Amino acid sequence: MSTIQCVVVTPERTELDVQAESVTVPLFDGEMGILKGHSPLVGRLGYGLLRIKSAGSSQNYFVEGGFVQVADNVVSVLTDNVVDASQLNSTAAAQAMHDALALPTDLPELKTTRDKAIDRARALSRITA
Repeated sequence: MSTIQCVVVTPERTELDVQAESVTVPLFDGEMGILKGHSPLVGRLGYGLLRIKSAGSSQNYFVEGGFVQVADNVVSVLTDNVVDASQLNSTAAAQAMHDALALPTDLPELKTTRDKAIDRARALSRITA
């Protein structure tokens, strides 16, 4: 089967650089699957599961927003943080929600920060459920 290159980059380093048969990314408004020959695009990522399928196996990672670019059979994922999904559990998701709900909302910018933390915790809950 034909493959594409998937590169995941955080501000600190390149986290992943692999060949894949397909890549599914969590956009801010849904999911998108990418195969070889996909048309070029740039999209905004949301919180969710990045799925990379190759040779009959699947690797899953939780990404925390960012951007995806597809060009010349290369999927570039630029994100603030990426975590192997196997390291996540429902206890961590519940703690993330607890911490998010405890954040202050006195000022508009604090409310925005709290809302983002709640969105992240909800995405974690969906993945670990």
